[in-house]
Amino acid sequence: MAERTWRKSTYSNGGAPESCVEVSLAHNALVRDTKNASGDVLAFSTPAWRALINWL
Repeated sequence: MAERTWRKSTYSNGGAPESCVEVSLAHNALVRDTKNASGDVLAFSTPAWRALINWL
């Protein structure tokens, strides 16, 4: 995962800088907690990620 590019949520502005999530979009979508970058990661297939984003 170190070679992946991570982006913070744009909704993290205005709140505590450590209380947001990051996403990495490559062959799949990975989501992690910014304050625990070495911790657990949620993994979504591309179709599952698109379905989640459309649902939100």
